[in-house]
Amino acid sequence: MKDYDDSIAFLGHWGRFQQAVFFLLCASIVPNGFGVFFTVFLTDTPLHHCLVPEVNLSQAWRDATIPIEVVDGKQELSSCSRYRLDVVRNLSAQGLVPGRDVNLTDLEQEGCVDGWSYSKDIYQSTIVSEFDLVCSDQWKQPFTTTLLLLGVVFGSFVSGQLSDRFGRKPVLFATMAVQTFFTIVQIFSPSWTVFSILFFMSGLGQISNYISGFVLGAEILTGNVRDLFSTMGISLGFAVGYMLLPLFAYFLRDWKSLLLGLSLPCFAYIPLWWFIPESPRWLLSQGRLEEAEAIIRHAAKINKVEAPQVIFEDYNETNTHPENHPNFFDLLSTRNIRNTTIILCLLWLTLSTGYFGLSLNTPQLHANPYISCFISAAVEVPAYISCWLAQCYLPRRVSVISFLLLEAVSLYSIQLVPQSLSYLSFALEMLGKFAVSASSTLMYAYTAELYPTVLRNTATGTCCTVSRVGSCLTPFLLKLGLYFKYLPNIILGTLAAVSAFAAFFLPESFGQPLPQTIEQMFKLKRPACSAQITALVLSISIQRALLA
Repeated sequence: MKDYDDSIAFLGHWGRFQQAVFFLLCASIVPNGFGVFFTVFLTDTPLHHCLVPEVNLSQAWRDATIPIEVVDGKQELSSCSRYRLDVVRNLSAQGLVPGRDVNLTDLEQEGCVDGWSYSKDIYQSTIVSEFDLVCSDQWKQPFTTTLLLLGVVFGSFVSGQLSDRFGRKPVLFATMAVQTFFTIVQIFSPSWTVFSILFFMSGLGQISNYISGFVLGAEILTGNVRDLFSTMGISLGFAVGYMLLPLFAYFLRDWKSLLLGLSLPCFAYIPLWWFIPESPRWLLSQGRLEEAEAIIRHAAKINKVEAPQVIFEDYNETNTHPENHPNFFDLLSTRNIRNTTIILCLLWLTLSTGYFGLSLNTPQLHANPYISCFISAAVEVPAYISCWLAQCYLPRRVSVISFLLLEAVSLYSIQLVPQSLSYLSFALEMLGKFAVSASSTLMYAYTAELYPTVLRNTATGTCCTVSRVGSCLTPFLLKLGLYFKYLPNIILGTLAAVSAFAAFFLPESFGQPLPQTIEQMFKLKRPACSAQITALVLSISIQRALLA
């Protein structure tokens, strides 16, 4: 049986057809850069204190109504309490001076019964100031981001299986529509509850279209062009959107305006439906030979090359099994597939937790959140270039392990930096972001290369789903820094070190054609026998831990 890449070799690797698919799919990924990370600005908590209503108070007492607290060695106005307003009014009416005639520490305090006053130095409004997600309701702030990520978890899992069953192209555009529609509807949320439900629905489309677009491009493109697309191309499209996010946020400082501004450009992608084709590989896996040949002949016409009379002459019903729809359980069907799937899920979990942890923490890294967000986005550009070079010239296992160890070392080193050298800590955290961005991108290509066509999107979607479980916990993981500043970095570094060890036991796909069948997947080069035994022990341990 001729290999798919050999069957379409007459097209070349970089004709006008491939160029159009390459750049259109990269452009379709740009909104994902806005995606989850607009929560950096959407859910940020402005400086705030209890609102002091317009009552008859002297200026001295008005200024002294909010208690002073010491936070991290600095004096700040209390965020959640004030001196009892009726007592303060009586003292002000008597003409007493706070601090001279009255010892403020002896006064009784109360909560913010009249609401809060929020600083507008950075934001005009966020959902925190809109729905008062502070003090007793401050848990809602990280939980809001978690709800979005839970939507991403569910969307990634379902979209992967839908894509394998109904096609890459329909799911790509359906998830883009879901993301855009529910983001716009959120603007009209009357309460935090309604907003949260719509936020979850918006998450169904987040990343899901990234996965579908990635698999679509990886299956249409071939050779070095496929490597370029799956590492640097699609990732730079994401990075462009990520770098545009702080620009949008800087000029649109009201959360409703920001959501609208990020959603409207997505309507420009509607015409792409008529220019982006379905995956011929997927059509062949479903037994739809004529449709696959029609796409390749159209590509040959665009590239101005002559197509053979029969393109896929060796494909027949024994090579395709459209009646056997893939599902999650196929990823656990044999020992080799099961071991590979479990180890990949661990790596994806680690990388997603590290990536989202370092990305969502950007407002805490610099006094200006717009600058820190832009730097965090810009550092991904050299990361993706490094990933592309690694994918071209280095074995996959070596590349993944190296990036994971670099992430672990940089995050561990932050706690050794004196507090006076804050910029060095910032640089080390960005070095960790560089490493986790590069390895995360490489994992998309690595995973796609390990699985056959009938399982590829299900495997990618499943791994992405598992990874999002970790990212859902990330907002609360970052809150651990309130108890010990370096604890989040220590946890992320430890996960990276453990995953680097586990990655050693994966098969090597460097220089191998994409497997079309499960039998071809078994032919990928694996570690030595002793390593296989260790991998089996590792996978069994993980399975037992999950069951426990």
